[in-house]
Amino acid sequence: MHPDHRKILIIDGKVAIMGGINISSIYSSSLSSRSEIKKGEPLPWRDTDVQIEGTAVAELQKLFLDTWQKQKGPELSKRNYFPDLKQQGNALVRVIGSTPGQRNRITFIAYVAAITFAEHSIHITNPYFVPDSQILNALIDAAKRGVDVKLVLPTNSDAPMASYAAQYNYAELLQSGVKIFERRHAFLHAKTAVIDGVWSTVGSTNMDYWSLLNEDEVNAVILSREFAIEMEKMFNNDIKESNHITLEEWKERPLIPRLREWFAHLFIHWL
Repeated sequence: MHPDHRKILIIDGKVAIMGGINISSIYSSSLSSRSEIKKGEPLPWRDTDVQIEGTAVAELQKLFLDTWQKQKGPELSKRNYFPDLKQQGNALVRVIGSTPGQRNRITFIAYVAAITFAEHSIHITNPYFVPDSQILNALIDAAKRGVDVKLVLPTNSDAPMASYAAQYNYAELLQSGVKIFERRHAFLHAKTAVIDGVWSTVGSTNMDYWSLLNEDEVNAVILSREFAIEMEKMFNNDIKESNHITLEEWKERPLIPRLREWFAHLFIHWL
């Protein structure tokens, strides 16, 4: 079986919570909610989940039950796992579950399409940013045609090699006009995007080869200006806590980081 990277919680078939947050002691501790970081203390984790109600919950329930069956879990008790659901709120929500294989890269396709047709802004937060050439070129093309492309990526990572591989692409992105920010004082783990102030996504999908090609993932795509406004507020708060990476500074970095980035890039398909 290929890895299951989805994070889904469903209550009574009516309410679902999904996104990037893991169930672990790191998240449940006080570390995840600290506003001030003291020198020498472990860093908190910065992540995003979304609560969903309404008809979209049924798709998440289906993904869970399909996975349970594929994993040959014991027979579940007889319950109504698909209660009648009514539309909640004004947002249009589409749940996208992707699995490995060329025909099932639905999350990848959604990202590429949204980036390619963006007209005004592309604001992405992702902890493991090692995209393939199609996504990379779509971002570069968007910046060149005047779209405001901003990326919030980690300063500190639990996977340093992935960060080095991400930095390998910084020069080309910066040259095209993409703005890059590295989030300080936290382990960034949120996987979100807001495009043109109306298209948003929250989920488990990292922008790397492993997540897009080899794992079961799930994202919610939300079409709503009200929701996008809240996502933009969160994005701007992250920028305030980030270092702005400029092309001039990046060109001046020492040789050793350059070699480290080049070496990590050789292994992008396994990061």
